[in-house]
Amino acid sequence: MGFSKSAERGEIAVDVAIVGAGPAGLTAGYLLTKAGKSVAIIEKDETYVGGISRTVEHNGYRFDIGGHRFFSKSQQVVDLWNEILPDDFIQRPRMSRIYYEGKFYSYPLRAFEALRNLGLLRSAACMLSYLRYKLLPIREVKSFEDWTINQFGKRLYSIFFKTYTEKVWGMPCDEMSADWAAQRIKGLSLWGAVTDGLKRSLGLNKRPNDGQAVKTLLETFRYPRLGPGMMWDAARAKIEARGGQVLMAHALERLASDGQGGWRMSAQGPEGMQVIKAAHVISSAPMRELAARLHPLPATLLEASRLRYRDFLTVALMIKSDDLFPDNWIYIHDSKVKVGRVQNFRSWSPEMVPDAGVACVGLEYFCFEFDSLWSAPDEDLIELAKSEMAILGLCEPGDVIGGAVVRQEKAYPVYDEDYAANVAAMRAELEEKHPTLHLVGRNGMHRYNNQDHAMMTAMLTVENILAGQRLYDTWCVNEDAEYHEAGDEGAEAKLPARETRAPTEDQAAALASVREVPRRVAASGRKAA
Repeated sequence: MGFSKSAERGEIAVDVAIVGAGPAGLTAGYLLTKAGKSVAIIEKDETYVGGISRTVEHNGYRFDIGGHRFFSKSQQVVDLWNEILPDDFIQRPRMSRIYYEGKFYSYPLRAFEALRNLGLLRSAACMLSYLRYKLLPIREVKSFEDWTINQFGKRLYSIFFKTYTEKVWGMPCDEMSADWAAQRIKGLSLWGAVTDGLKRSLGLNKRPNDGQAVKTLLETFRYPRLGPGMMWDAARAKIEARGGQVLMAHALERLASDGQGGWRMSAQGPEGMQVIKAAHVISSAPMRELAARLHPLPATLLEASRLRYRDFLTVALMIKSDDLFPDNWIYIHDSKVKVGRVQNFRSWSPEMVPDAGVACVGLEYFCFEFDSLWSAPDEDLIELAKSEMAILGLCEPGDVIGGAVVRQEKAYPVYDEDYAANVAAMRAELEEKHPTLHLVGRNGMHRYNNQDHAMMTAMLTVENILAGQRLYDTWCVNEDAEYHEAGDEGAEAKLPARETRAPTEDQAAALASVREVPRRVAASGRKAA
């Protein structure tokens, strides 16, 4: 189609219009422009690209919204990261702990430490509870609670899963779908964690020939030196250098069929309404919002309207001190405080914190948009964070010299008991009626995709567009994955795609241009800090 712009009506015509400049949208835009297609991306944020993977800056301090380890089992994703950002990765140690009843537990578990913290009697009770549910499991597994008790026993579920999970989701664990547990902690077994932790405690997790640690759970990861937003700023720059457009502060207003298989998209921006005409549309917008903006309205609008989302906010504190703790983050399994997790931004990258004498941490609070926590003034949230840091024994309120609040709406798609049926209904209608409308990413598919999973859905979507047909089922990404922090980086050479039909020779040639990612940049992206 090529790129054109009509001055009279202010319309933009492109091959592909993309809703959302997060990891999925920018991955799609990058690969499409690389293949010679014209794209226009709309992003409602005024300043930042990257979605939840953006990096927010405040007075020189940089905040990672949620924490993003650059680790993927997909070699194609790793290669794409290296291609977009070849010279700015650093290698970082992975360290996380759990705070429970005033004590810290290493994660992954260390057997002797856990035994010492829990005590002999409680540890024995945990093992007995585990054995009880292995011998007599809950037969009809309906909820997160059922699934996790069967996997770990009721005692360990109550200690290490219940409180934190209910903080994150704002709902009882027995009302959450078992799909959440099956997707996020599948393959993480109690026996595997205990044996791995025992080896760690005894120093036995070494290969006999080379002395290197066996990679059972992720111990190091790569990270952009200035935070994850560095990756997506670079992707935007490369898209624009190839003639693509990234329209900031533009929110989707309406998406209507043009009657010829293509689309007419309206986006509200600072200078009024922008109309974009495109043969294809890729949407990473929340399914609920997309359904409400489609014209004519879809028959599954009611199902889409029932999809729910969990929001969260980060309260960043600048503290006059050396680093308070070495962890990337600490999970707070304590009902006395509202905070769910505390990040240490210097542990992600020293360059995130400009002052060597100041520690910068981010307290993460999970909430629903417009509830009392979300709507609280920034000053009140900073005071709450200071008081809770004191309760946890992590710092004195008087040492805090600054603070900032970052809100993130629709951070997590909720997995309630009806979500799967609602998603399936909308997906079926859109795929049947609108073959040139493609859903990608976390909120676009209402699936708890990691950053690399979101990229995979975009990569497969681009291949489908270039082929002119749906060759691959993008919904198989993150459908049956093992525990997401186990395994080796780049262990999987191919994307986890189910082919729907084989491409012709011409289609295969078109796909080759986007699949070919230069390997020569891979080594330069792995330099150590």
